Amino acid sequence: MRVTAAVAPAPDHPLRLEELRLDGPGPGEVLVRVVASGVCRTDADARSGRSAFPLPGVLGHEGVGRVLDVGPGVRSPAVGEAVLLGWPACGRCRHCRGGRPRYCADLPGLLFGGRRPDGGAVFRRADGTPVAGRFFGQSSFASHAVLPASALVPVRTSLPLAAVAALGCGISAGAGAVLYAARPEPGASVAVFGVGAVGLAAVMAARCTAATTIVAVDRDPARLALARRYGATHTVDVTGVRNVARAVRERCDGPADVTVECTGDPRVVRQAVDATGMPGTCCLVGAARPGETFAVDQQTMLRGKRIQGSLGGDGRPEELVPALLRLAEQSRFPFPELVAFRPSDDPEAALTDLLAGAVVKPVLVLEPAALTARTDGCEGSGRSR
Repeated sequence: MRVTAAVAPAPDHPLRLEELRLDGPGPGEVLVRVVASGVCRTDADARSGRSAFPLPGVLGHEGVGRVLDVGPGVRSPAVGEAVLLGWPACGRCRHCRGGRPRYCADLPGLLFGGRRPDGGAVFRRADGTPVAGRFFGQSSFASHAVLPASALVPVRTSLPLAAVAALGCGISAGAGAVLYAARPEPGASVAVFGVGAVGLAAVMAARCTAATTIVAVDRDPARLALARRYGATHTVDVTGVRNVARAVRERCDGPADVTVECTGDPRVVRQAVDATGMPGTCCLVGAARPGETFAVDQQTMLRGKRIQGSLGGDGRPEELVPALLRLAEQSRFPFPELVAFRPSDDPEAALTDLLAGAVVKPVLVLEPAALTARTDGCEGSGRSR
């Protein structure tokens, strides 16, 4: 079938819209009509050639849409059902079987391989030239996507369907790091370093726990004001601050029980570790560039500190996403307020706005009806094969 996709032609080249060919779903796969897709810094890194994903390729990994067709053996979701396009997982390794698909043993290849499981091309130009796809298992900067049924999360919510795209990666990553990985205890202090979309989601999630001190750390006064709006009890503007860890400890009336690092900057990682008390947890969420390292004071680590990585929200998306949707409907996790909707005919402008800090969370809208469409129940025909 013919589809429209935003193609990253080569490293550091702007995205451009092209008409490509996409094969239909095979066994265990689903064809989805994408109605919206979030835009993330991970997309910007891949466009710049800083990831293992091959170019030319179609990016996008925060898609939401409706099922158009299903391949042999698929019983759920049904045709017509609204779905969030999730990350892929093999379903067979011990991590998948143990309920932690974010740490699937085959994850690198599934995220960045750029091809179908049989090695075939995902997208093709009219002349047959292959174009890499299945970025994070989906490549949602396209009008349609084919992906495993097991990667889809059914969506039933009173929220606009387009806003749900924001839960595909970044928002879920920040919230899941707090709720699944860090798990602050009653009365705990939580410090979030970097309050972009991921960090603000971490602040919102911390407010949903019994933590009583929530500190937001950043250099952008506007983002710190948002953090206060969404649950931060204290803020630290690091501009001109010589000892950031000390400033955080002062807000926490002692070292923080939990720190959540959302920038990926090795210098900020060190600040977060130094601000963590004993036996506290420093949760790493932000992604550094490949090969970058950080150093810590080994003796302070002997005091029961723990450094824990958290990838994509850490938990099970089929549990986390519905929970975040319910919390949003109750105004307890107002992530839709972070979203800035952008037209899909200029995806490069959305990336530019994101990198410039002009918006918190851009979402490309492929179908304007998704701005108001609700999905309180399955609206599909129930057809399966």
